[in-house]
Amino acid sequence: MPITLEESYIHTNQIRLHVVQAGPVDGPLVILLHGFPEFWRGWLQQIEPLAAAGYRVVVPDQRGYNLSDTPKEVKAYSLEELGKDVIGLLDALGRQECFLAGHDWGAVVAWYAALTYPERIKKLAIHNVPHPVVMSRNIRKNPRQMLKSWYIGFFQIPGLADWLVSQNDYKRAAASLTGSSRRGTFNAEDLAEYKKAWKNSGGLTGMINWYRALFRYPPARFKDIRLHMPVLVQWGKLDAFLSPELAEASIQLCDQGKLIVYETASHWVQHEESEAVTKAMLDFFGLH
Repeated sequence: MPITLEESYIHTNQIRLHVVQAGPVDGPLVILLHGFPEFWRGWLQQIEPLAAAGYRVVVPDQRGYNLSDTPKEVKAYSLEELGKDVIGLLDALGRQECFLAGHDWGAVVAWYAALTYPERIKKLAIHNVPHPVVMSRNIRKNPRQMLKSWYIGFFQIPGLADWLVSQNDYKRAAASLTGSSRRGTFNAEDLAEYKKAWKNSGGLTGMINWYRALFRYPPARFKDIRLHMPVLVQWGKLDAFLSPELAEASIQLCDQGKLIVYETASHWVQHEESEAVTKAMLDFFGLH
């Protein structure tokens, strides 16, 4: 039977998130967190296989994205608030724990949630973003990574990036996807859907505020920087934004960590290697 995508809104942490759900209501819960500048559609190729395997799949537009609320204050996008959004989803769904997966900024939030609320995360699946301690060390001391992360500094300038990426029907935002991925990864239909989502959220200001909040309102130090639940890290080696050695360093901070590297994939690994990435997630979560 075809999988039905159910759209709804869930109130969590004093905001309203637009959420896409699929799969049996009583199935083990999987939450998928997208990154920048995507929205729930970033996990489109994973939703149906996970739901068909018996999982209840929940994919929110995170705050500032697409149809979810877009707070105006930069502080509203601090990691503390983003982590509370995830736990609030669990509470609203009446669940004690979940399998949590994230890509790009979604992976940043997933790492944070697993480190801050370890009792709520059964297993953690990360895609192309390092452990936050590894990222912090390298963005300050690793020249290669500092060069790759130049855009983070650019995003700190109030209003400038927001304006530039919205010009000419979001031409630069679309180019950031097509220019950093394998040819054909994002087709014309995909880009039309992304542009629609960017317009829905009133532009990219809410999304860019995630970067601003990280520097203005950094999270408190973690009580324990090690991950004790099982962790799967999948990584496209040709990532234009993050060096592959960060993945190895991240695994070293996981008691039960597994790393899968895709030699010809870019930062957009769940798009480019969708079948392999999805199979690895299914094997890791362990229901099918």
